Amino acid sequence: MSFQKNKYRSAADANTFAARYRRHMAKHPFLLFGLPFMAVIIGGSFVLTPATAIRYERHDRKVKMVSREDELGIGKAGRRVNMREEYNRLAHRDLDDWEQKRVERLKGENDGVL
Repeated sequence: MSFQKNKYRSAADANTFAARYRRHMAKHPFLLFGLPFMAVIIGGSFVLTPATAIRYERHDRKVKMVSREDELGIGKAGRRVNMREEYNRLAHRDLDDWEQKRVERLKGENDGVL
């Protein structure tokens, strides 16, 4: 006894909306699937664009508030900054607590001194 490859469908099932859609889909796949799919994607982008714009505007307002509080005061009323002094202060912040250590070399390894 062998089993049928396709599922049995009665005559009542052959006339349903889903069965008719499947038959027409085999003949016109782009018209019945591709076009509605693309329409949903494009429509969704039009609907979501204003929501995304509002979200970015809120984010920009928060960033502006923080940057105004943290700015150095560029312009006439700003404080003078010596760039070399700022660089040295930031780059050598941990030089106060440094300790010189000699790294042990492996046996027979060159210590880098010529």
